[in-house]
Amino acid sequence: MNERVFNFSPGPATLPLPVLQEVQQHLLALPGVGASVLEISHRSKTFEGMIRQAEENIRQLLRLPEGYHVLFLQGGASLQFSQVPMTFLRGTGRSADYLITGSWGKKALAEAQREGNVRVVWDGKGEGYRRVPQPGEYEIDPHAAYVHFTSNETIQGVQFPTEPETGGVPLVCDASSDFLSRPIDIQRYGLIYAGAQKNVGPAGVTIVIIRQDLLEQVPDHLPTMLNYKTHAEHGSLYNTPPVFAIYVVMLVTRWLLENIGGLEEMHRLNQQKAQMLYEAIDRSEGFYRGHAQPDSRSLMNVTWRLPSEELEAEFVRQAKEEGLHELKGHRSVGGIRASIYNAMPVEGVRALVQFMEHFRQKHA
Repeated sequence: MNERVFNFSPGPATLPLPVLQEVQQHLLALPGVGASVLEISHRSKTFEGMIRQAEENIRQLLRLPEGYHVLFLQGGASLQFSQVPMTFLRGTGRSADYLITGSWGKKALAEAQREGNVRVVWDGKGEGYRRVPQPGEYEIDPHAAYVHFTSNETIQGVQFPTEPETGGVPLVCDASSDFLSRPIDIQRYGLIYAGAQKNVGPAGVTIVIIRQDLLEQVPDHLPTMLNYKTHAEHGSLYNTPPVFAIYVVMLVTRWLLENIGGLEEMHRLNQQKAQMLYEAIDRSEGFYRGHAQPDSRSLMNVTWRLPSEELEAEFVRQAKEEGLHELKGHRSVGGIRASIYNAMPVEGVRALVQFMEHFRQKHA
């Protein structure tokens, strides 16, 4: 198959076409370098320019003030599930507060419990992880080491519309699946981490943004590679970083700035795409049943069910024949899931909505 399909994969996910075209154009030899980005040294001036530009782009997109460090690490969000409590919880005699809104929050919680005392201050399990908590439904320990939440749950399709209130306790966020999809009040966060393979680049690099006061709390006894100070002091170049992945992050963040116009415009486009899909679900007279409650619906991962598992399998099969790929829901919850990250064009969502209407008319 030579033609590109509409790829609704939850990650690794679709990348902007102009970025892929530039990667293709320069893959054999970067301009003025004579070697591929896959071959250059991470100590070269060429790559040092790339990683610094990627950082500067992220700073510009988030309007990141002084006092925050941008790190390019490895191990995915899954390693951060452990590194955060290893750093800020282990041996402190304090507890950490966790808000659990889906599968990834549960995984983060399980790793934190290995390192110290953890309080679950809200858990949506009893409702099937269909929503995020409302203000006033949970109480934060004012002495907690930090408060952890997952801003967007890819499996259940629920998303915080805004940050939870923590009363001054450092806020830690797994933003893997909605990082750089919308503006955020960055100064409310102590630490944000995100696997790049949803909105920002290919698999292999994890972006961590950490505030200076938290960096100063990092204990010295941690293993070198699990110490945020190591990477901050060496500009994320202590060891060989994922060079190609960071190169693509640089290109994607430049695309967000120059082609899209920043996070406000990206958010508007993401709202437009999500609204199209949710309207198709809501007007289906129950044929399509959305999983998330309306006030907690994700702009990144739209999840829904059909009247039967047989129809869901047929939906996925026929959609693929129409060039609409990777729509099968996660094995733990079933159903359908359309991941419509930044790089999913409006045309892809429009094609999916048209297919949904035709399928409903045929099978309702």
